[in-house]
Amino acid sequence: MTNSQPDISLVIPVYNEAACIGAVVEEAVGVLEGMARPHEVIVVDDGSTDETADVLARLRSRYPALHVYALTPNAGQSAAFGVGFRECRGPVAVLMDGDGQNDPHDIPALLAALGADCDVCCGYRAARCDAWSKRAAGRMANAVRRWVLHDGIRDTGCSLKAIKREFLDALPMDTPGMHRFIPALLLMQGARIRQVAVNHRARPAGESKYTNLGRLAQAISDLWTVKRMQQRH
Repeated sequence: MTNSQPDISLVIPVYNEAACIGAVVEEAVGVLEGMARPHEVIVVDDGSTDETADVLARLRSRYPALHVYALTPNAGQSAAFGVGFRECRGPVAVLMDGDGQNDPHDIPALLAALGADCDVCCGYRAARCDAWSKRAAGRMANAVRRWVLHDGIRDTGCSLKAIKREFLDALPMDTPGMHRFIPALLLMQGARIRQVAVNHRARPAGESKYTNLGRLAQAISDLWTVKRMQQRH
């Protein structure tokens, strides 16, 4: 269901996910249509070099609610989310990855948690379907982040979130790596946050774009950037 003013804006950044993004969009649209609320789906193609753009073009002809934006060259997930935040029109933005591991059937629970006393609902992966090395690295990264930032967030690596639109404009998504710290940045704005357990699935196709070693140095640098922002705030 769509109209000129959606109730829900689903934002999905994607990079070289031609093997997954078709099924992700189809499943997500099915969930949103089942909720019978006006919606839009915003996919930001972050400089993909595979057939992702072709897949999205075919999907666009089938789903009027789908809006596709492209970054060239690849600018990173934070920049891609930033484009989605700028373009979304609904009073609530829902964030989701494009690799098929997030379950769009969790979207209704995220939205239900929002209300007069909750501005943001963050999903956390109760049972993560990844290799042992990634799970261990994720637990360590979350523990270090909580210790440094005191944000109390269980799992910032889970993209599934629902956020009231008015909190998006102040997020510094032009700074690389900030997508990992969205809850901490929102807390600085005074946002009230809830956390709910969500499903996590094995990647159905394609390959992860990240390695533990590859993201370690950048994540440490980003963490201290956010810590300094906290201190100034």
